[in-house]
Amino acid sequence: MTGSVRQIPTRLVEKVWGCSSLPAPFTAPSDTRIGEIWFEPPPELPRLLVKYLFTSEKLSVQVHPSDSNALPGEDGKEECWLVLDAQPGAQLAIGFDEKVTPQQIEAAARDGSIEELLTWHPAHPGDVFYLPAGTVHAIGPGLALVEVQQNSDTTFRLYDYGRPRELHLDRALSVADCTPYNPKNKGTVAQRGNTLTNGAHFRLDRIEGAPGDEILQAYTGPLLALPLRGKLVAQDCKVSAGAGECLFAQDLEVLDFRNAGVTLLTRPA
Repeated sequence: MTGSVRQIPTRLVEKVWGCSSLPAPFTAPSDTRIGEIWFEPPPELPRLLVKYLFTSEKLSVQVHPSDSNALPGEDGKEECWLVLDAQPGAQLAIGFDEKVTPQQIEAAARDGSIEELLTWHPAHPGDVFYLPAGTVHAIGPGLALVEVQQNSDTTFRLYDYGRPRELHLDRALSVADCTPYNPKNKGTVAQRGNTLTNGAHFRLDRIEGAPGDEILQAYTGPLLALPLRGKLVAQDCKVSAGAGECLFAQDLEVLDFRNAGVTLLTRPA
């Protein structure tokens, strides 16, 4: 399928930690718990994945490799979270309270005390967290997030609360950063303004209304546009998207923002 603007197909992913009731405009099929809603990466942007996450339980304690230490058949993964909604007390575990050794991590993973080593960050709407590859992390219950990431499903689980899923201690320990989370990678929409992150692999911006000159200059090639509020329309009026949908565009100039509210824009670095 070709075209300067087109809607991106979605994929509903069932997860044990997902939700049977999703916020509008999404709907979970009966008797399912949907944890993720993916926007399938277009051929023009094969290494960029955007998805929604909805949690009713804790996700596993996990870590991802980087491009430099991934083995054949694996893919590096860096990611960024934008918190859309959070129940009171919702938290995200990212990094460790203090520097630890791989041996300490392994022992804690085996006896279940690894949660006590991790730093649990309170989560509120508008919080932004960038996770470099190697960051040990877990997502708590009661959260709705948008995640932008390198398109990779390489995940090494350290601990999974007794669920019957495979753990990957050797690989996890070989790529894990054993230090506290860098506070520079954490912020809020209010603090960061338009540009939520501009990392080694992708850029993510949040704009209200139409883009200004700086954003227009930053998005002169292929991108994904995710309306959170309001509506985006192609300049030729053949394609549009509202909340819960995502558009691929060849550049920003082919999009009409007259009815836009809040929009996320992302592209490869």
